[in-house]
Amino acid sequence: MVEGGAPFPMLSDGPGNIGKVYGVYDENAGVEMRGRFIIDPDSVVQAIEILTPPVGRNVLELIRQIQAFQHVRVTNGAEATPTGWRPGKTTLSPRSDLVGKVWKVWKVEHAFD
Repeated sequence: MVEGGAPFPMLSDGPGNIGKVYGVYDENAGVEMRGRFIIDPDSVVQAIEILTPPVGRNVLELIRQIQAFQHVRVTNGAEATPTGWRPGKTTLSPRSDLVGKVWKVWKVEHAFD
């Protein structure tokens, strides 16, 4: 629990109305699965993660993905963020000549820096 409360509005979806819209409501169990959606300022869903109730989500990965989507948005898509990208790390310039050859300019160990 966050001491003093959460610094953002919270809501309850008892009947699962929102969960049904996003496809995460389990009708048989009467509960929503663990789902998260990254929605950009233009109301476009950029990422979806849905997990069964016993498996928790990775908040650090959520933050990393939000930072990556923000970076791509700021660069108007001129830069792409490879696997494991974090702010300050190498980005890629999307080009057709990179298709199938990304590993020549970006090494897998960069995902684990």
